[in-house]
Amino acid sequence: MARPSPNLRGALLALLAFAIYAGHDVVVKLLGAHYPAVQIVFFATLLGFPLVTLMMIRDRSDGNLRPRHPGWTALRTGALVISGLAAFYAFGVLPLAQTYAILFSMPLLITLLSVPVLGETVGLRRGLAVLVGLAGVLIVLRPGTAPLGLGHLAAVVAALGSALSSVIMRKIGQHERNVVLLVYPMMANVVLMGIALPFVYVPVPVGHLAGFAAVALFAFLAMLVLIMAYRDGEAVIVAPMQYSQILWAAVYGYLIFGEAPDGATVLGAAVIIASGLYILLRESRARVSENRPVLTSRARSGLAVFPRARPFHRRPAGAGAEAAEGGNEPLANPAGNR
Repeated sequence: MARPSPNLRGALLALLAFAIYAGHDVVVKLLGAHYPAVQIVFFATLLGFPLVTLMMIRDRSDGNLRPRHPGWTALRTGALVISGLAAFYAFGVLPLAQTYAILFSMPLLITLLSVPVLGETVGLRRGLAVLVGLAGVLIVLRPGTAPLGLGHLAAVVAALGSALSSVIMRKIGQHERNVVLLVYPMMANVVLMGIALPFVYVPVPVGHLAGFAAVALFAFLAMLVLIMAYRDGEAVIVAPMQYSQILWAAVYGYLIFGEAPDGATVLGAAVIIASGLYILLRESRARVSENRPVLTSRARSGLAVFPRARPFHRRPAGAGAEAAEGGNEPLANPAGNR
């Protein structure tokens, strides 16, 4: 029996990774009914450190933890912390499908932010795709016809923060050690959420500790599977698999939370996904984009405990020019997320 092609393996692994991420988000939503987002981020990140430590042990490169681009690293770290907190809050208060639909605007925001940060030139077609996608976000939000709350604002902030971290990652990822890119946001989460924790802390029964551990474990496993997906498949094949999360949102939302996405959410999500796919396909063509900021962001919508990174990983020689181009760049995040 013939083995599946590398792209097929990459696509299947990516589907598995995003299914795990969807399970992660379900646990976050369940915890969000009992605990503030600050507390969930703090404990999940703290419990994730042993897993990341095991990964860092495999890093054989020499160096230290001083960033080569401290300013950009600090800005990325801040964006990831804010994005993660906002995403966790949004998952806790909004329907899953609606949250995902808003977070799916991240590729559009990456395209816009790549202009000032990367000096990218956005042509007419990609510009129109961004406008169409942002119109899809407005369809989901329905300003003036449906009440908007902090959850909607949090989802938009999460998408913007994740997009900013992705663009910065594209700018400095070739020069910074992976351990720096991975550990700084986690340390910032623990320190900043730890400072805020006494003001919002809710006592945690022993049984609920498993939920916090599950958030960390699911994020870690999904990250590893996504690393494997990008090792096997081309980015243009693997990246669109993130949109499968909307299907998991519909299934989990209905079975666990009794949620059914309304027509506006479905229509808006379809518009956002279509525009995001168009941008991905455009960037996969030669001479369309010098930096390919969306295609090489290796991002999944939302932010989790860990930045969506592919640390300590190199594509095999001969894996393709595009892979070589992104050589040391982590998968941005959670979101995360995520």
